[in-house]
Amino acid sequence: MFTIINVIVLLLIILFLQYLNKKHVKFSNRVFIALILGIILGLILQLIYGATSEEITNTVAWYNIIGTGYVKLLQMVAMPLVFISILSAFTKLKLGNNLGKIAGLILLILVGTTAISAGVGITSASIFNLNASELVQGEAEKERGASLEEKSAEVTTLPEQIIELLPANPFLDLTGARSTSTIAVVIFAAFLGFSYLRVVRKDEETSKTIKKLIESIYSLVMGVVTIVLRLTPFGILAIMARTVATSDFAAIYNLGKFVLASYVALIVVFFIHLLIISLSGLSPIMYIKKSAETLLFAFTSRSSAGTLPLNLKTQIDRFGVPDGIANFAGSFGLSIGQNGCAGVYPAMLAVMIAPTVGINPLNPSFILTVIFVVAISSFGVAGVGGGATFAAIIVLSALDLPIALAGVLISVEPLIDMGRTALNVSGSMVAGITTSRVTGELNKETYQNPVLKELGEA
Repeated sequence: MFTIINVIVLLLIILFLQYLNKKHVKFSNRVFIALILGIILGLILQLIYGATSEEITNTVAWYNIIGTGYVKLLQMVAMPLVFISILSAFTKLKLGNNLGKIAGLILLILVGTTAISAGVGITSASIFNLNASELVQGEAEKERGASLEEKSAEVTTLPEQIIELLPANPFLDLTGARSTSTIAVVIFAAFLGFSYLRVVRKDEETSKTIKKLIESIYSLVMGVVTIVLRLTPFGILAIMARTVATSDFAAIYNLGKFVLASYVALIVVFFIHLLIISLSGLSPIMYIKKSAETLLFAFTSRSSAGTLPLNLKTQIDRFGVPDGIANFAGSFGLSIGQNGCAGVYPAMLAVMIAPTVGINPLNPSFILTVIFVVAISSFGVAGVGGGATFAAIIVLSALDLPIALAGVLISVEPLIDMGRTALNVSGSMVAGITTSRVTGELNKETYQNPVLKELGEA
């Protein structure tokens, strides 16, 4: 009975958001309103039922139809969007001879900012004097630690991880079956693009037919993307209500110092992103204004892959980044050089855990080793599944630190992962914008235009 009431409340809020849409309230405003209403609804549900009650479990199962369902729809369009956008960039002659330079710059920025993120993480952990031995381990934490030790057996060498990026079966990768599928699809699309350029030189009539077909498919896919993005306020509402309703505030309080230290580090790295934008001769204020909706969704959904369509639309429509560069930056950023998950997080864990085995975390050689290992590992995390968990396993294994101690943070993982995901997405957008600026391909008029193009528009 209570579950039905909770679902009806959610549906009434959705009807209210739809009413705002009919009244032509701006898309960005509706997204923000949905976020606030989701937080309020989640708090009310937790206060009435408690985070672990049966009513909350049943309610969340229904809320997931909208929240998780929306993320799945975004993931549905992500792979076709990446594939056809990169192929379309070749037909529009926006890639080709510059491909190597573009890919190299994007990778350099992604991995370079991850190394910087590691340094920030180390500094934050040191300032807050974090020590894993001071944290209490319950049964859930011990189980999590044991699970991490088992997963450490899946870690492969860097050469093997790089090989995993290659598309042995591109049709399998188009389904997103592997953790490295997105990059594999990028590589496959690039090969088809170069093949198209050869056809242009040898058979102009055939190339026109191919170009028309690609442009038609591109229009079709972008239409699907637009339809899905219009559901963003509903998705954020359900995701935020679920997240707040199921949050363990007692655990967050007990691990408050680690949560605070994590967010201080994440915010500092975000300011470094703004500094990079400024050094590129662009307005950081405009970056914040135009990326806010995308970063907000990344924050609430905790899914870089789910945020990819929003990421690409923001880069192309709001920042003036060419299609090809935006797709390379967004796709690579899913599994290479993740500033939050592969940079800040494993570096902080290393500093926390080091004292438990008698290592001085402030030793300069140890700090440099951690930064180096984090930077290299961030390039290969995708080979073993991606995400903060495997990034931490790789780094801790390489430093010969006990992996199980990372399990003590299981109760605050969702809260911290929200900030990490938003930072990952920001890092990929900064890579796309900066690369476009360096290569002279950024549409500066689009970037500086204060009028926001709605992400839900075709």
